Amino acid sequence: MTTAQPLIQARGLVKRFGDFTAVGGIDVEVRPGEAFGFLGPNGAGKSSTMRMVGCISPPSGGELRILGMDPVADGPAIRARLGVCPQLDNLDPELTVRENLTTYARYFGIPRRVARERAAELLDFVQLTERADSKVEPLSGGMKRRLTIARALVNEPDIVLLDEPTTGLDPQARHLVWERLFRLKQQGVTLVLTTHYMDEAEQLCDRLVVMDGGRIVAEGSPRALIERHSTREVVELRFAAESQEAFAGKLDGLGERVEVLPDRILLYVADGDAALAEVHALGLAPANVLVRRSSLEDVFLHLTGRTLVD
Repeated sequence: MTTAQPLIQARGLVKRFGDFTAVGGIDVEVRPGEAFGFLGPNGAGKSSTMRMVGCISPPSGGELRILGMDPVADGPAIRARLGVCPQLDNLDPELTVRENLTTYARYFGIPRRVARERAAELLDFVQLTERADSKVEPLSGGMKRRLTIARALVNEPDIVLLDEPTTGLDPQARHLVWERLFRLKQQGVTLVLTTHYMDEAEQLCDRLVVMDGGRIVAEGSPRALIERHSTREVVELRFAAESQEAFAGKLDGLGERVEVLPDRILLYVADGDAALAEVHALGLAPANVLVRRSSLEDVFLHLTGRTLVD
């Protein structure tokens, strides 16, 4: 397999459940060594796509090649070369932390001695060596997530699939998981992840697609998407009133565009501080103000007319 060959190639990929189309004809290419993301709200079609890539759900239409193979005909051969970190941890609570890795290794025919060595290396990598002989149950959510990632690496996979890798974790645990995933990326491991956290996508992904309603609405690097679909800065204004709508008209012409959300108004501008000075010059006095850089959340709002986390 040459490095120029995409590891994942989808053309017009479709997934239907009865009359419902979860994935509506998407094109995707994932290259060796990159971190590729599917960003979108719940129900966008991200997990359905991942299940097809993971060879546990057959496509309803289109073409899909994983590692140069057909997932319908070569499912077992492909699965042997994938690492999978599912959305919900499915660790074995009856086993110790170490045993969760060594037992899983048997599914891949890895010799016991090699499995023990690999488990020791992986527990060190995910900073769980001290908990090797603990049962899984008392571990924190972040520790369980890191153990699930370690388990996904037992077979030294060509591609690691991560479905919502930090959902439900507190900020500190999320950053620890991000750090481990960033290390994997540095080592040249190909990562494919789904997320509805824009900061996660910006932090980890070299390239990503933004999905909504089973379709891809944008594709590119996080920086390129923000530059293409948003302004350099955003001013968030919250007015002490029942409705923000009443104030929106007074802000016309101040920025490239104005977005009115139920709890705030977003002003898209090149210079946030200068725009804020103009707001005050108009005699407007918002109760709360935040000037920030544009994010992928703004890209999604611009493309779909709603926020990622509705």
